[in-house]
Amino acid sequence: MKTSFLSEKRVLSIPPLVYLICLFLIPTIFMIIIAFRVPGSYGGVAPIVEKINNHTQINFSLDSFKFTIDNQFIWQLFLRSLFFSALTTLICLLIGYPLALLIARSPRKYRDILLLLVIIPFWSSFLIRVYAWMIILGPQSGVSYAINFVLGTLGFAPINLLYSSFAVVACLVYINLPFMVLPLYANLEKHDIALIEASRDLGATKSESFWQITMPLSLPGILAGSGLVFIPCIGMFVVPELVGNNCSLMIGNLIKQQFLQTMNWPLGSVTSIIMTLLVLSVSLAVGLMFRRLGGLKYASK
Repeated sequence: MKTSFLSEKRVLSIPPLVYLICLFLIPTIFMIIIAFRVPGSYGGVAPIVEKINNHTQINFSLDSFKFTIDNQFIWQLFLRSLFFSALTTLICLLIGYPLALLIARSPRKYRDILLLLVIIPFWSSFLIRVYAWMIILGPQSGVSYAINFVLGTLGFAPINLLYSSFAVVACLVYINLPFMVLPLYANLEKHDIALIEASRDLGATKSESFWQITMPLSLPGILAGSGLVFIPCIGMFVVPELVGNNCSLMIGNLIKQQFLQTMNWPLGSVTSIIMTLLVLSVSLAVGLMFRRLGGLKYASK
């Protein structure tokens, strides 16, 4: 019986394993190999073995790594991407946590409707939602007119909401907010209300019950939602390209430019590898910090 269960488990694991190998592992290996190659004369990469003036040359080099490490502009893009991603994650958490808590504490007959309202933006195209924000933040929009009217009344110069860092962060928050709300709701909905009632019976206030019971138990949901928001944000290139300017470009824009415009595949691969390592480092650091807080250990019991 146990043998048949293990065999069924192995058979069921084959499709996702093939999917991960073909679409993640193999492309990652190719990217690592390309990072050590030499750019081709007409884009892409040069042949591994090439004859130049009757001399055989092997086109493997660390020049792309050296250029990336020494280039201050690339590191500025990395820092800006980290800042925008962290700020987006924080804003999504501040907005999404009360919303997820409200849905989780609502009567069961209203929860499906409230969750549907959170999921509805996924029904439209990603680009359409970004273009909608271009209209909302445009110079002729009602939002821009109202804000500039208030600023003019106070004696300040008018501002342009579109093509700014504000527009990039606003779009990133709007696009990624459901990814924060859904994991938080899945976590908060499982909390035992009896724990809150017991703490209130023992004399705890609402705020004390929240910080001592609800918040520690919801740390796994916070960590999951933060990862789902932070990781896609740092590699985003569509939003900064459409609603940002030269001062709000992110590292994803540079990677896209290297692969599709300048055709410098080794530099694009090196930048992608460093971005992946940075994301993994930040994720591990945040995970260790949450574990030291004790909430994850307490929630797992």
